Amino acid sequence: MTKTIRENSIYFYLVGAFLLLGGLYLLQSDKTDAIFFFSENRSPLLDSAFRFITKLGEGPMYFLFGIAALAVRLRYTLLVAFTGLTVMAFSHGLKSLFAIDRPAAYFAKLNLTDQLNFVPGVELHTGATSFPSGHAMSAFALYSILAFMLPSAKRYAFPLFLLALLVAISRIYLVQHFWPDVYVGGIVGVGLAMVWYVLLSRSEKAWLDRPLVPIAKNVEKTS
Repeated sequence: MTKTIRENSIYFYLVGAFLLLGGLYLLQSDKTDAIFFFSENRSPLLDSAFRFITKLGEGPMYFLFGIAALAVRLRYTLLVAFTGLTVMAFSHGLKSLFAIDRPAAYFAKLNLTDQLNFVPGVELHTGATSFPSGHAMSAFALYSILAFMLPSAKRYAFPLFLLALLVAISRIYLVQHFWPDVYVGGIVGVGLAMVWYVLLSRSEKAWLDRPLVPIAKNVEKTS
């Protein structure tokens, strides 16, 4: 695991900043503050952007990158697949364990719904499935995996981290989650990605490093 952190130092500096700054914000704010902030600062451009960005943390993205990885290494396809399946299991299990109301249900119980401006065309979830955010967990897991796999780790570290962070923020902007939900979801996502990357990296099976669709060469991350 130390080797993984060392080889992806920039990415983990960014994750560390997320942990520190996000944790400070968590301690100094009410969980509704971010939702009210975005509610008061909406625009048609941001509405459209975040409706699209939130989809970058959903299942089809795992399928897309998993298929693409077949042209590089089977190990990478398995890594994406195992990470995605684990994210689904952890997300469902933790949501069931904590059973915390989504923002729509939370504000309705407090009769505060009329104080919010919602994004047109977004169907709000209303169950007790707010904590943690599955989208944030999924995005941080997937884009962490890609950061570990791709060559030139320093080049891709910031854009991949930014994608994960924007997906997390989109869940607050769209009034689907609170900040604690996406903060913890992001941490769990990075952790799951690290565990699977380390586990599969230890295997020395030669067949894992062969592409099933040999159309890409010299794409593998060099060590």
